[in-house]
Amino acid sequence: MQEIVDELHEMAESVPVPLELPDDEQLVDALEQILMPLHPDFREFLLTASDVIYGSLEPVTVADPQSHTYLAEVTATAWDLGMPRDMVVLCECPEGYYCVSLEGEVKLWLRSGDYTEDEWESVWYWVKEVWMES
Repeated sequence: MQEIVDELHEMAESVPVPLELPDDEQLVDALEQILMPLHPDFREFLLTASDVIYGSLEPVTVADPQSHTYLAEVTATAWDLGMPRDMVVLCECPEGYYCVSLEGEVKLWLRSGDYTEDEWESVWYWVKEVWMES
């Protein structure tokens, strides 16, 4: 995992206003808003790699509640559109939402209300196979 985090930070785009990593308190605030726990891999991703800007995908963040990628807001929007309540958004995309189950699996939920057949064993597999390839 640390190898993937290091590689992501090396690939990160330089931007005028960089994202910040959250602290534990900011993460807890976001979790209290959605009233759900996160799988440990997803939690670790948010604490170590959610400051990376890379490619065309923008994974959720928790350091800035005003951000368009704020985990609680993006997840609430996806739930309003019909995404199952046992999933938490990892990343919005044109087709729908990559989301994480309580068991840590990542799936692509389509706005049409179905999941695709694509599935990743963990957030880290998704990072390597989807985000880093975007």
